[in-house]
Amino acid sequence: MIRKLIYLIALTIMMNTAMAQSKEEAAVTAAVENLRKAMIDGDKAGLQNITADQLSYGHSSGRVEDKATFVDNIVTGKSDFVTIDLTNQTITVAGDAAIVRHTLSATTNDSGNPGSVKLNILLVFQKQKGQWKLLARQAVKVP
Repeated sequence: MIRKLIYLIALTIMMNTAMAQSKEEAAVTAAVENLRKAMIDGDKAGLQNITADQLSYGHSSGRVEDKATFVDNIVTGKSDFVTIDLTNQTITVAGDAAIVRHTLSATTNDSGNPGSVKLNILLVFQKQKGQWKLLARQAVKVP
């Protein structure tokens, strides 16, 4: 009888943990979508809101930008995403951090030069004051 009770308590705790994690994963998914839309729209306020002040944004070329440079390059069209499609996305939440991996396929118009790109992306989000903020990003070209 005691074993059954312990089992039921453990099962209840695991179910509650899984539900909470699913809720956090959904919030991270929404943050990724907000980032995607803000990048396409060149939405300065949206980009500033979704990114952490400590942002480290790594490009597949090896160039690394801070928050101000990242936002400015998107808003001014130096980095202009016309479309962004995300596939094969996985999300792992670990406390106040979330690791997101996906493949990004995009059409671009960087500084008025049309192009396309396909990248594997690693995003690290951190929960700050109740909101998921992009803390780090690294891109690698898909061979």
